[in-house]
Amino acid sequence: MPRSASTRPAPPADRKPRAGTRGWARWMFYAHLWLGVVTTGIVLIICITGVLLNHKRPLGLMPDVPNESPGALSRSLPVAELAARAERAVRPEVAATGIDRMDLRPGDGLVKVRFDDREVHEVTVDLASGRILHVGLRNDVFLEKLHSGEIFGDGWTLLSDVAAIALAILLVSGLWLWLYPRARA
Repeated sequence: MPRSASTRPAPPADRKPRAGTRGWARWMFYAHLWLGVVTTGIVLIICITGVLLNHKRPLGLMPDVPNESPGALSRSLPVAELAARAERAVRPEVAATGIDRMDLRPGDGLVKVRFDDREVHEVTVDLASGRILHVGLRNDVFLEKLHSGEIFGDGWTLLSDVAAIALAILLVSGLWLWLYPRARA
């Protein structure tokens, strides 16, 4: 016997969603979608530069300077003397930009002196003798600054933090969007 119109279940388009649940799901879907679209470029840059930085030595982006005289830190020259020797090893216009940082490696018996010039020159100096081991460019600094957001200015380093938070939100909302239909069924 055929059912009457009043006893048949309503077609899916006519069904009313449970109060609040469907609106939350729709909001979560669009928030996930647009947050993903907006942050995809940032996250891709961070991912690609991170992989390149992990392999910077084999890619030739960072010089590998062997040193035969690792020694105790107590036998090394004063830091000011090591810095002065590094400044004398580069062109005067590079030395005039000033030293950005000094990476002291007592286990290797050397210090890497990085200058604050546009090309980013680096001088590697033996700690004990003050002998210049290497003078060259650091080709990985551009990647480091792009990876951290520093290339766009000091305030942009927070871009990496924003991308990390957005990625966490995308992971949680994506999991929820995947589980929601299964939990409803």
